[in-house]
Amino acid sequence: MKKVKNIIFDLGGVLVDWNPEYVYLDVFNGDRKKMQWFFDEVCTFDWNENQDAGYPLVQATNDRIKLFPEYEEWIRMYYGRWEEMLGGPIEDTVVILKKLTDNPNYRVVALTNWSAETFPIALKRFEFLHWFEGIVVSGTERTRKPFPEIYQTTLARFEIEAASSLFIDDNKRNINAAAELGIQTIHFQNPIQLETNLSDFGIQI
Repeated sequence: MKKVKNIIFDLGGVLVDWNPEYVYLDVFNGDRKKMQWFFDEVCTFDWNENQDAGYPLVQATNDRIKLFPEYEEWIRMYYGRWEEMLGGPIEDTVVILKKLTDNPNYRVVALTNWSAETFPIALKRFEFLHWFEGIVVSGTERTRKPFPEIYQTTLARFEIEAASSLFIDDNKRNINAAAELGIQTIHFQNPIQLETNLSDFGIQI
């Protein structure tokens, strides 16, 4: 284990609470089974990730409507009411981030799967996003985690080495991809666990 000099944060699920349930649970009158069917069959995780890699939101919406014209109203809500899916900051992780960005021993950047079209909304809403030295946004790069190119882009852009970098993400798939490139990792589950794992790397909060 090499001493950590650089810390790379994921955003959604680590620092930002984003969940389409905030819209659709109400749309489906609390029927979780019906809502999950909609996410599994119509506006799927894979479909949304395609927009994270730079596919235009309007085109993506129209594509789905062509496949499922009977659900046009619900499909349009996905990006039409996207801002309502932002539940707010994960406050205890933001506290940890603040301490790390204030510490001159570490360079702190972010790597996020996020549509370039919606990310400006988050930048306006969350002041802590401006604490990072920089943020690599998948939609801008037109690729996304877990593809190795976006990790390599991050390392190159900030001129940091993999071995002395620590990547924090709530998605195990993304963690595994980073580890394959020699980046140290923490699989985020909650802020308390994160603080414990940071201590394991010799990073005291």
